[in-house]
Amino acid sequence: MTASYLELVCPAGTPASLRTAIDAGADTVYCGFRDCTNARNYPGLNFDQDELDEGVAYAHERGRKVLVAINTFSRADDETPWHQAVDNAAAAEVDAVILADIGVLDYAARRHPNLRRHLSVQASAANPLSISFYRDRFDIKRVVLPRVLSIDDVASLIRQTGIETEVFAFGSVGPMSEGRCFLSSYMTGLSPTSEGVCAPASHVVYKDEGDCMKSCLGAVTLNQFAKGEPAAYPTPCKGRYVTHGNASYLFEEPIGLNAIDILPQMKAAGVTALKIEGRQRSRAYVAQVVSAFRKALDALAQGATSIPANDLKEMAEGGRETFGAYKKGWR
Repeated sequence: MTASYLELVCPAGTPASLRTAIDAGADTVYCGFRDCTNARNYPGLNFDQDELDEGVAYAHERGRKVLVAINTFSRADDETPWHQAVDNAAAAEVDAVILADIGVLDYAARRHPNLRRHLSVQASAANPLSISFYRDRFDIKRVVLPRVLSIDDVASLIRQTGIETEVFAFGSVGPMSEGRCFLSSYMTGLSPTSEGVCAPASHVVYKDEGDCMKSCLGAVTLNQFAKGEPAAYPTPCKGRYVTHGNASYLFEEPIGLNAIDILPQMKAAGVTALKIEGRQRSRAYVAQVVSAFRKALDALAQGATSIPANDLKEMAEGGRETFGAYKKGWR
């Protein structure tokens, strides 16, 4: 594996994407099972047991790692799917599971004590007390931090907890508490929290009305676009809402997080791993983004003082990029 100083953790929505990510230079890939235990539970994505076994073999033969996200919250009436997912991940000899639910964490720690456990961003652990609780109670080895922290915040958490830290480096900005979004559930009756389906395709409708097109989720209109204007996929957090007579993006604008130019600051903060988001994105996306980050990390590992030129803007949501909260000037 090419030398680098930050672990590059990359998305694998399908077996083909897993191979693409590894071939493009990922140190580690993360994936999920084809069921409700995974927060990207969409048709055409994810892995069954045989596919996971094959993916782990492909990665391990090349000295890479595989993580399995079991990052939704178990239902009150039946914990079986989540327990089975942990058992299946352990049977596949994955390198770690990424968990959010306290009950699932407890099950994994008791049933598979030697299976490495990471804390999912869905747990929204963003202060020393909460991170230390998961570390001390469930022997969490790594925490995936929410995208609401500045680089100084991240550095402070690492100093105070001493735990491995994984941060998002490319993908959605996600300025809200992860794992706590109920808008999609309210609009569709299907829960991102326990069923892994935010803005399910089965409830998405596009309507042509006069000179505009409306994008709807269930019975709710989330956006309206002029003829020829690119129409984004309708998710509640990225809808335009009318307040005081004006339509605006109240929660999150269509803009992509890209931290590639501040990788030296990430390393200086003590970050262990960089997470690329996009298990629902194409293999072309995976190949281009992973390759760009691999090139940047290798250059830095070899002593470069600047990041090699890259053109990831076309891969970013809305064709625009931001450092997000990492460079925030607000509290």
